[in-house]
Amino acid sequence: MKINRFMIAAPKSGSGKTMITCALLQLLRDSGKNVLSYKCGPDYIDPMFHKKVLGVSSKNLDTFFTDEKTTVQLFLDERADGDFVVLEGVMGLYDGLGGIYEQGSSYHLAKVTQTPIILVVDAKGMGKSVLALIAGFLQYDTHHLIKGVLLNRMSKGYYDIIKPLIEKELSVKVVGYFPEQKDIVLSSRHLGLVMPDELSDIKKQLNETADRLKKTIDMDLFIDIAEAADEIGDSGSADKDKRQTLKNAELMRLQGQNNTVNIAVAMDEAFCFYYEDNLKLLEKCGAKLQYFSPLHDTELPDNCDALLLGGGYPELYAKELSENISMRKSIKTAFEAGLPTVAECGGFMYLHTYIHNQNCVFDMTGVLGGWCRFKEKLVRFGYIELEEKHSNFLPSDEKIRAHEFHYYDSTDNGTDCIATKPATGRKYDCVISRDNYWLGFPHIYYPSNPHFAENFVKKAQEYERNKFETNK
Repeated sequence: MKINRFMIAAPKSGSGKTMITCALLQLLRDSGKNVLSYKCGPDYIDPMFHKKVLGVSSKNLDTFFTDEKTTVQLFLDERADGDFVVLEGVMGLYDGLGGIYEQGSSYHLAKVTQTPIILVVDAKGMGKSVLALIAGFLQYDTHHLIKGVLLNRMSKGYYDIIKPLIEKELSVKVVGYFPEQKDIVLSSRHLGLVMPDELSDIKKQLNETADRLKKTIDMDLFIDIAEAADEIGDSGSADKDKRQTLKNAELMRLQGQNNTVNIAVAMDEAFCFYYEDNLKLLEKCGAKLQYFSPLHDTELPDNCDALLLGGGYPELYAKELSENISMRKSIKTAFEAGLPTVAECGGFMYLHTYIHNQNCVFDMTGVLGGWCRFKEKLVRFGYIELEEKHSNFLPSDEKIRAHEFHYYDSTDNGTDCIATKPATGRKYDCVISRDNYWLGFPHIYYPSNPHFAENFVKKAQEYERNKFETNK
C-alpha cells in the first residue's frame, strides 16, 4: 500500500512536537490531502489535539504493546492508497522501554512502519552546537530514516546563517524553522498537556500556529519526503494467535449483528482516556457502544449490557461527580445486579467510596469499599504486563500489556493480577478481577491480547441472555 507519511520526532520531550504536528496536520488538510494521524506510545492527550484539527480520531501505535507485524497491521487498518499520514513521536527519538531499549521508542515505530523522520530540534540558546546535536542523532540512525530537520525556537537571522552549514556538513535537508511563540503555549499538568477542551481558544491557537509555520517552512519539501516513503506491505505473517483471535472477533460481530450487545462507555470531561483500537475491537467483537456522561446524565443508558469506565481526570470534577447522586446510584445498582464492568484508572477511582482531594472528601459511587487520595508524586509509571491469578478476562497463562501513570492511590488496588515491569522484571499485585468485572489503575491495550475484548463482550452477551430469560 502506498501511504504518504512522515514522523515528527525530537531529541527530547518538550521540544514542541505536538504544536508542530498539529500545525502540519492543518496545513496538509488545507492543501486538500486526505490526512490522518497517529501518536507513538501510550499518551491519550496528544491524539485529542490531533482530533481538534482533523475532526477524526487519532490512533496510538506502540511497539511495546504489539509485535512489529501486528503494529503494521494496525497502522494499515482502514487506510487507503494515497492517504497522507503524520505520526507524532514520543519523548526523545531513541527513548524506548526503560529509557534504554529500542522497543517502544519513536525510532522503533518509524523503523517498523518504514516512515521518514523529521527531527524537531529546540535550538533556543544554541549556536553551532546544534550541528553536533544533529550529527549525533544522524550517527545513531542506522536505517537512515532522518530525512529532514526543523529548527524550533530560532530567529530568522540565525536560521539564514546556520541552515547552509547544517546542509553542507551533515548532508541532511533543513525543512524550515519556527520562531519562539510566546503568545501560543500548550499548558501542561502532571499527566501531560492540558486537554484541548479546557482551552477556550484552542482552535484559534492551532490555526494561528499553522498560519505562522506556513511562512517559515518549505511545505513542498515536507510533501516530497512523505511521498518518497516506501510502499508498506500488509502483516500477513503477524502473530498467528492474535490474527486468529481478530478473525474470531470479526466472526462474532457478523454472527451477532441481529443480537448486538450494548456497552455503556463513559465519555465526558472527566472520563475521556480511551485507545481508539480498544473501542474498535469491542465493536468488531459484536458490541454497540453507547456513550454517556457520569457528569451530566442522570442514569446509565437504557438496555446496556456492560459498562466501560475509562481513565481521565475525575479529581478535577470530583465535586460535580459527587453531586450527581442519581448517576452514582444508577451505577452502583447496576454493578450489584451483575452488570459486567471494566474500569481503568480514573474510572476505577470513581467506583470507590470517596476521593480525598485538596483537603476535601467527595463521595463517589461506593461500588468499592476503599478510597483514593492524591500522593503528590507518581505512584506508578510505565509499561507493565498483566496476568490474572485465576482466569477470568484472559485465558490461563496469557498476559495483556498495559501502562500506568497516576498520582492518586487507592487503599485497595486489588491482588487478582500480577504486574511485571518488562525492563526490570519487578512484580507486584494489582487489579480486582472477579466474576464480571475488571477494576484497577492500569490502562490496558486490548490488541496486545484480543481475548480480553472477546471475553468482555461474551460476558455482556451472557448478561443480556440472563436478563432476557428473567423478563420472559
